[in-house]
Amino acid sequence: MSRPVAVVTGAGSGIGRAVTLALLDYGYSVALAGRRTEALEETIADSEVVPDATLAVPTDVADPAAVDALFDAALERFGRIDLLFNNAGSFGRPAPFEDYAREEWRTVVDVNLTGAFLCAQRAYRAMKEQDPRGGRIINNGSISAHTPRPNAVAYTATKHAITGLTKQLALEGRAHGIACGQIDVGNAATEMTAGIARGALQADGTTAPEATMDAANVARAVLYMAALPLDANVLSMTVMATGMPFVGRG
Repeated sequence: MSRPVAVVTGAGSGIGRAVTLALLDYGYSVALAGRRTEALEETIADSEVVPDATLAVPTDVADPAAVDALFDAALERFGRIDLLFNNAGSFGRPAPFEDYAREEWRTVVDVNLTGAFLCAQRAYRAMKEQDPRGGRIINNGSISAHTPRPNAVAYTATKHAITGLTKQLALEGRAHGIACGQIDVGNAATEMTAGIARGALQADGTTAPEATMDAANVARAVLYMAALPLDANVLSMTVMATGMPFVGRG
C-alpha cells in the first residue's frame, strides 16, 4: 500500500487521539487500539480520511492474546507496520508509598510496562521480517520517567522502566533498520490531567494548579519524530507546558 502504516495504542482519547489524527492527516493508515470501541470510532469520526485508511481494534494491551490479535489484524489489513506509537497507559490511584495497594501496582505495571513490551515486541518482529524491512517505535515515557510526583510509585517506576525499554530497542534495532525513541510529555491537557489544572499535590505538601498545554503540541512532536528517515533517530524528546513545575525548584 502507498500509505505508511502506524499502530497507535490508547488511540481513543487524549494524546493517542491527537497523534492518530495528526498521522492520518499526514498520510498514514492507522490501526487504532484502545479499550473502548466507541472511543476509537469517535477518533476516526474526527478525521477526514477515507474509511480504508483506519482500523479500530478494541485492545487490552496487558493481555498478550489481545495484543497478538491487534497486530494480526493490522498486518492482515495493511500488510506491514512502519510505526508504533506505544502510548497506552494508566496513572493508577494515588496513594502514599506505604499504603500503595499491591493490586494497583500490578495493574499499572501490566498496562504501562508489560503492555508496552508486548506491543513493541510484535511491532519489532513485523518490522524485522517485512520487505522493505525496518520501522520506528516511539514510546510515551512521560516526565515521570525523570522526576516523580508524590503518591505515584507505580506510574513513576513504570515510566522510568520505559526509558530502559527504549534504549534496549534502539540498541538491538540497529541491525534491522528499526529506530526507537521516547517522548516525555509534561501536562498535556487531557482527561488524565484535568485535575492537575485545578490543583495538584506538590512535593512540599501544598496543592497548586499547574500549567497545561494543548495535546496537539505533542502530536506535532511525535509527527516530527515519525517523519525522520530511518537513518536518523530522536532517542529522547521532552515536550511540556512551559509554566509547569519541572525544572528548577518549582
